[in-house]
Amino acid sequence: MTAQARNTRKLHVVTHGCQMNVYDSARMTDLLRPLGYETVDAPEGADMVILNTCHIRERAEEKVFSQLGRWRKLKEEQGGRMMIAVTGCVAQAEGEVLAKRAPFVDLVVGPQAYHRLPELIAAAHRKSGTVIDTDFPAEQKFDFLPDDAAPQGVVSFLSIQEGCDKFCSFCVVPYTRGAESSRPAASVLAEARRMVAGGAREIALLGQNVNAYHGEGPDGTVWSLARLVAELSEIAGLERLRYTTSHPNDMEDELIAAHGTNPKLMPFLHLPVQSGSDKILRAMNRKHDAAKFYRIIERLKTARPDIALSSDFIVGHPGETDEDFAATMKLVKDTGFALAYSFKYSPRPGTPAAGLPQIEVAVKDARLYELQAELRRQQYAFNDSKLGLTLPVLFTGPGRHANQQAARSGYMQPVVVEHPTDLTGQICEVEIIQSNPNSLLGRLVDKEKRAA
Repeated sequence: MTAQARNTRKLHVVTHGCQMNVYDSARMTDLLRPLGYETVDAPEGADMVILNTCHIRERAEEKVFSQLGRWRKLKEEQGGRMMIAVTGCVAQAEGEVLAKRAPFVDLVVGPQAYHRLPELIAAAHRKSGTVIDTDFPAEQKFDFLPDDAAPQGVVSFLSIQEGCDKFCSFCVVPYTRGAESSRPAASVLAEARRMVAGGAREIALLGQNVNAYHGEGPDGTVWSLARLVAELSEIAGLERLRYTTSHPNDMEDELIAAHGTNPKLMPFLHLPVQSGSDKILRAMNRKHDAAKFYRIIERLKTARPDIALSSDFIVGHPGETDEDFAATMKLVKDTGFALAYSFKYSPRPGTPAAGLPQIEVAVKDARLYELQAELRRQQYAFNDSKLGLTLPVLFTGPGRHANQQAARSGYMQPVVVEHPTDLTGQICEVEIIQSNPNSLLGRLVDKEKRAA
């Protein structure tokens, strides 16, 4: 047995929540690889398990403690050898509570401190009790992450901005991720080049308020997201760019214009509006009204007529009346969405709206049912609108069944093509021959037909 084989340790990571958490989990894996940790698909027999948590969704804490309860049994079966770490936003918000309710947890690490994992693991081995690090360090954590990240694949995610200064009444992100901060442009460009060298053809830029990006450029000036996207577009081999999640107040003229002038910027934008009622938007502290959202959409469609839109909606925020909900339904029907995410309001401890009188659950349920029915209708109609069209799609890997290839359109739609040959990484013209609620079926257009 080689020394490397003897020193190999098993690492199992479970990720809850947003794509930024998925990115963070991948970087934690990169950090631990030099220590001999290799990822495994199951926690049984693992030397270390990490639960990377999200505080946004309902019952977030209950899900965390339920998972930890299952891992506690595994740890006991292994004689206490397994190390358990909780990271992410629940760790940040509830660090001391976690340590008291689950003293068998070895590490509690906030999302701004995970670059310290190697030294925290060493500290946990030296002492009894839970090691907690939920500081917001002054240094950029990205400066301490290794360059040799594992390839993510054809579609890769790149975190460029973190934190939020908006303080929406329903949201815990400013308290768990801290103030808005942006990575230097040179760091982003360098990581993007490594991703492309590792096989990425499409990169999605991530941030809590990604369009608030204001990173330092190599020339010493502050770069906007539009400037960063323009520079990223010059990377040879990078064919597609996206960014998420955005705030309406940060949709600047330069960025809107880029949707019409930059062919690598995909015609799909996720822009959360949350409500169509100005009264509720004020109560949410969104700092924009419905009219501003309408104007942004009009300008985006002028710049890029084929752009498709996605959004987030919350129903049942404290104070929402039937008239307020009707305004949300009007905005949805007026705008039209290819995809959308909708939720019932649920209180988050420490947020301003949590202490307000709450709307009855039955009322929230009824409103959510009505909203989701309309959003599903719009999604199906959008998919149907692609029938008979020929679209460029990016192939991402094999499909679920034999002789199937999986791809996605510029509008984020999954596309399945019957084809015996692996097309991963290629962008090909595909005729859409069937529309399903959540995907499209296509036929590869042969080169001779395209040339004709």
